[in-house]
Amino acid sequence: MKVRDILRVKGGTLYTVSPGETLARAVETMAQFDIGSLAVMEHGELVGMLTFREVIAAIARNGGTVGTTTVRSIMEDHPMTCTPETELDDVRPMMLERHTRYMPVMDNRMLMGVISFYDVAKAVVESQSFENKMLKAYIRDWPEDDAPAAESASQTSGQPG
Repeated sequence: MKVRDILRVKGGTLYTVSPGETLARAVETMAQFDIGSLAVMEHGELVGMLTFREVIAAIARNGGTVGTTTVRSIMEDHPMTCTPETELDDVRPMMLERHTRYMPVMDNRMLMGVISFYDVAKAVVESQSFENKMLKAYIRDWPEDDAPAAESASQTSGQPG
């Protein structure tokens, strides 16, 4: 399974913020849409990611308030990215290694979407569930001819059946 499969199911909605925006406005957007990250865009290009991790750290540093903090001052300015063609088996260890919950998906310099660790986990569970159903159906429809062939082979060899 590839990242593009997650994006196809997830849809094309992108939530973005500019680096000069106030943290207060970014937090309002995150709360309004119940999202944990915003892609930070400037002049049509991805320049960073703002996640609840950076927000919480900034609030802690500011004594419990967002103050006049801007997105630029706290955003992750070198986010790890992947492409739509990246295999999920490659994405999972990348996200675990860097403790990343949100990953922008780039096609050259164009932001195609953002996948979350939840999206990746959900895709893996759904894939495994489908595989389980297929295996159970295969076992349930196992050909009956194999059992007599195995019995006659053991009887021919002189082994007790």
